[in-house]
Formats: sequence, structure tokens, C-alpha cells
Amino acid sequence: MLDEMGPVDAVGVEERVAKYGTRSIKKAAKLFGLKLAVSMVDLTTLEGKDTPGKVAALCVKARTPHEIAGGDPAQIPMVAAVCVYPAMVRHARRALGASSSVKIASVATAFPSGQAPLRTRLAEVRAAVADGADEVDMVINRGAFLAGEFGRVQDEIAAVLEACGPAALKVIFETSELETYDNIRLASFLALRLLRPGDFIKTSTGKTSSNATLGNNQVMIEAIRDHYLQTGVAIGMKPAGGIRTAKQALTFLVAVKETLGDAWLTNRRYRFGASSLLNDLLRQLEKERTGAYQAPYAFSEATESY
Repeated sequence: MLDEMGPVDAVGVEERVAKYGTRSIKKAAKLFGLKLAVSMVDLTTLEGKDTPGKVAALCVKARTPHEIAGGDPAQIPMVAAVCVYPAMVRHARRALGASSSVKIASVATAFPSGQAPLRTRLAEVRAAVADGADEVDMVINRGAFLAGEFGRVQDEIAAVLEACGPAALKVIFETSELETYDNIRLASFLALRLLRPGDFIKTSTGKTSSNATLGNNQVMIEAIRDHYLQTGVAIGMKPAGGIRTAKQALTFLVAVKETLGDAWLTNRRYRFGASSLLNDLLRQLEKERTGAYQAPYAFSEATESY
């Protein structure tokens, strides 16, 4: 498959992504980008101390990220999804209701390690979907991938995809553990050849020391582009972990626009797995509206990023 796909020019990737940060985004374009980024956030809590009350509060913020005094809260969009552990899915569904446009995503398949028997991982997926998850974030078996067992990796993705039923699937590679751009591109194609429109590939769990970077994001969106040109099947992308500022988010969106085009500038095809990003986006939106930065306590507390 590496011969078929060709090696990644690592130097070329780094040179290209370095240029994204030089783009000047101001006024109406900046306001558009900030609101778009808000609409792409998967608002997340993945802690052992999560409670139904905490999840309910998360859902309130997902629907109304920030109320503008004397203004229309609709000026700031809802986030794309809330992401919780499988045991919290039913509480999120109760808080959001059946008709909410905010999706419920759940990490599964022994997140973040993926080190559990396949039957256990599949049972977790089915339970999350049965409780109301619209999306499932799975981790691949990195041990099998690094051992060269690519057929096993694909078979497990296919089994999870079947267990998801109508729920969208996001396949997490944990790019820092794949070690090279060639491996990231190979993992991308292993997943892309199985996925359906509405599914995603995703960089990271956010639980390692190195998460989403412009470089691994670039390798993955180029794989999405090449797969789309070959098959016509459009797959989504989700960088996760380490994206904490509005400036970073806008740079990632520049990468999407210049590599995949405007058709991917929607939360149906691009997400940010970075809940701590949300408040910085809101601060920047308030700065654009009022001309002054707001104090951090003007915004409700964000949950942990991933």
C-alpha cells in the first residue's frame, strides 16, 4: 500500500504548513472564521469524576456557548457535539432532548488505549448507540498497526462500523504513536477505504504528550483529498488535542480551505476536538463585537480539552 500511495515528503509538508500561519485574516473573514470554528467544536468531558449534573451543564453550554447582554444569542452558533464516556450518553440525551441539533458523541473501544478484547470494544459501541449516541469515536489498535497487521486493523474498523449502525464513526489514529508521516498516511487510507460519507478520521485521543499538529493534520487532509478524487466519497476530519487558541483554529481552517476547499468548511466534514478552545473563540468574538477583551471569568468554565 505504501508503494501504491507513495511516500510523504516530510520536508514539503512542514514547509507548506508553516505558510498557513502567514495568512492575514481580518474583519468579516475573521468573524466568519471564529463563528465557524465555534460551530465545529466537540465540547468534551472525559474525566473519572464526571456526573450527570456536569454533563447536563455541558449540554447547556453546547446549546448556548455565550449569552450576549442585550443581544441575540443566535449570533453565536451552537457547538457541533458534546462528547462523553458511554456511561454518560443517556444523561446527555436526556439533557439535550431528542430533537437537538447538537450531536452526542461517545468515545468507545477501550478509549484511549484500545487494549481490550474486540468483543468488549464492540459491546461498548453498541451500548453507547443504544443509549442515544449519534457519533462514536473509536481508537485503532496501534499495536496491530505497528506490527504490520493491517488486515486486522481494517477488520476491526469494519466490525466497529457495523456495530455503529446509523451512528457516524470517527476513527482515531493516535498519530504520536504512529511515529512517521508515512504511517499516518497509511493508517488514513486503511480507514478511508472503509468509511461512509459522514464518517471522520481523527488525529488523537488528547491523552498523550503530542496531539494534533498542522503537520499530521495536513497529511490526513491530503489523504482525504486523494481518496475523494479517486472515489468521490467525502470523509470528514477531526484534529483533537492541543488546539487551544482561536489563532490556532483559524490556521487549521486555512489548511482545510487551501487543501480541501470550501466544501469541507462545515461541521459535517470538519471538527475540533478541543473543548478548551471554545472560550478563547468566545473571547475573540467579544473582542470583535466590543473592541475590548473580556476577563476570563466572563465565560463559563470550559471542560478538559482532548
